[in-house]
Amino acid sequence: MLIDLTGKTALVTGATGQLGRVMARTLANCGANVVIHYHHNEERAAQLQQEIESLDRKAIAVRADVTDCASVNQLKDSVLNALGPVDIVVANAVVQYPWTTILNQSPEDYLSQFESCVMQSVYLAKAFVPQMIENKFGRMIGINTECSMQNLPKQSAYVAGKRGMDGVYRILAKEVGEHQITVNQVAPGWTISDRDRENNTERNESYEKGVPLRRRGTDQEIANVVAFLASDLASYITGAYIPVTGGNVMPTI
Repeated sequence: MLIDLTGKTALVTGATGQLGRVMARTLANCGANVVIHYHHNEERAAQLQQEIESLDRKAIAVRADVTDCASVNQLKDSVLNALGPVDIVVANAVVQYPWTTILNQSPEDYLSQFESCVMQSVYLAKAFVPQMIENKFGRMIGINTECSMQNLPKQSAYVAGKRGMDGVYRILAKEVGEHQITVNQVAPGWTISDRDRENNTERNESYEKGVPLRRRGTDQEIANVVAFLASDLASYITGAYIPVTGGNVMPTI
């Protein structure tokens, strides 16, 4: 069985980030045309576009602020004009900020996480799901986190945003399922990325000893699950929160 996304168009928000770039490449390797969303890193977006086009796929790089409704709508218009309707949306972008305790975390950090986790999900749904309904096909994939289940000290703003995102995705799955649109979440653990490879920081024994597989996952392993959920192989999976954590967190029944 192969993951075949030939003829599909996928949007990856935050596609220039550590995980986003691997998701974009993987979807392209599976046959999809790719919309590379970025906010600041125009140079990296252009490089990624060239990489994907070298695979004989169509690709465009579009700047947008995913926390702003008007900007997301402009993103939609740009994509429609260049590539047509979007079949697969991967909500990967998130605002980065320093983590500290609830008593010390600034209120602005909670707002930024709400905007980049919850409101991004809402804006993307409003922009792209109507066309999916018309086409009777769609894949909405949100990138959540193992932190949503861990609830460790200093995670509060991040967890609050991602748990809010979880609620939006679960309800959206019930609201649009009749149109053969699936809505799922991938929840990475602490993942090895290009930054770790460059800095030789792939190993962390204190973290690894709590993981049943005794290692950190890789960016490619996260992207593989995203590609699976985007494909027809996952056509009967919706409303799922799927940890890709080596067993570090385990949803219970």
